[in-house]
Amino acid sequence: MLMREVRAAWEKLPLVDLETLLGGRTPLILAPHPDDESLGCGGFLAQCAAAAIPTQVAILTDGSRSHPGSVTYPPSRLAAVRKQEALKALMVLGLPENSLCWIGAEDSSLPLSGQEAENILARLTDLCDRTGCNLVLCAWGQDPHCDHEAAATIAEVLTRRLRLPLMSYPVWGWTLADTCDCPAPGQGFRLAIGQEMPLKQKAIRAHATQYGGLITDSPDGFTLPGHLLSVFERPYETFLIP
Repeated sequence: MLMREVRAAWEKLPLVDLETLLGGRTPLILAPHPDDESLGCGGFLAQCAAAAIPTQVAILTDGSRSHPGSVTYPPSRLAAVRKQEALKALMVLGLPENSLCWIGAEDSSLPLSGQEAENILARLTDLCDRTGCNLVLCAWGQDPHCDHEAAATIAEVLTRRLRLPLMSYPVWGWTLADTCDCPAPGQGFRLAIGQEMPLKQKAIRAHATQYGGLITDSPDGFTLPGHLLSVFERPYETFLIP
C-alpha cells in the first residue's frame, strides 16, 4: 500500500478520549530516543498526568550520536544533557521524575536480539511488574530509523512474553515519501489533544539540543526538521493497533 494511502487512512481513524483509548489500563511508553515521547505522545502523557494515571516512560537509547564530532558536546556530555532534557519535558507534561526509566543503550545501536536485547527486556519486564503497567505504546516499526525498528521489535517481544496489548505511534513515518510501500493500516485511534497542545509544544522545545541553535560545532549535527514538527502541531495524536 502506498504511504499516501496509509496516511489518509490514519487521518480517518476514530477520534476518541483518553478513557476510551486506555480502557482502564496503565501505560508504558517506549521511546527510541529522548524527544520521541514528546513528539509522538506529548498530549497523551499530559492527559495521563492530569488524570493521575501512573504512566511510565522508558527511553531506550541515550541520544548521544545526534551531533557527531562536536567538541563542546561529546557523546558522554550529550547523553547526560539529553537525559535532563527528557526529564524536563516530562515534568512540563506533568509527570514526576520517577516516571522516567532511562535504559541508555547507545544511540543508533539499539539491539534487535542477543544478550543486550535480553537485558533490556529484563529491565522492561521488571518495570511492568513493579509499576503495574499493562499496556505498551511504542514507536511505529515502519519509522525509517534503525532504533525505531529495533524498539518495535523489543516491544513486540515484551508484549508477547507478558501477554500485554500493544499500540504504536508514528514519528518519522509521517515523513515517508508518498510512493513508499508500507503495510496496510489496521485499527487504531486518534486521541484529541487540543487542550494539551501548549504543553506538548513546550515539552518538544525542552529538547533544546535537537534544535539548530544550541550545538554549533557539528556541521552534520541533527536538527528537528520543520516538516516533521508541523505534523505534531495537529490537535490529535495517532495510535495504531498492530
